[in-house]
Amino acid sequence: RQLESDEGADMKPVSLQSVVNEMDVPSDEMTAYINKKTGELFTVSEEETRIIEAGNDDDEFVPEWQKEVLPKVREVLQSDDFVALPDKFEIHEYSIMERFCLSLPDEALQNELLHAIRGSGAFRRFKAAIYRKEIQDDWYRFRNESLKRIATDFLESEAIPWLDDVVR
Repeated sequence: RQLESDEGADMKPVSLQSVVNEMDVPSDEMTAYINKKTGELFTVSEEETRIIEAGNDDDEFVPEWQKEVLPKVREVLQSDDFVALPDKFEIHEYSIMERFCLSLPDEALQNELLHAIRGSGAFRRFKAAIYRKEIQDDWYRFRNESLKRIATDFLESEAIPWLDDVVR
């Protein structure tokens, strides 16, 4: 995309696929960040955040391998250059499933899937239904496009240049 100002003009565009992949982290204990000036992506665990916030990065109980990454974690958490990518609340997977159901041309299938996503166990029932109906490829394509849209909106709101290299 074209930049409207000189901000980020020297920055190489960030890979949209990389941003989508980082947003698609399956764990609630991880937060992905992007450096607004360089496009660098870095994921921080909840445990690493707690260690830094408590000032325990030199603690004898912190494993050596983790001590090596903690200076970078501190930089990410304390720098204004790093901003968190959209998380599961901003992505709202349930809403994406609902929009997918409503996008289907077959009204009976639409209703069956909408019924499947109601109540407890919605994700499991939805997944079972899309495989049973053999529309999983359509779902994953729709989901990927939704994540791509969320990522591009986010990157544009942060004035981060990006390159559309998303695998279709």
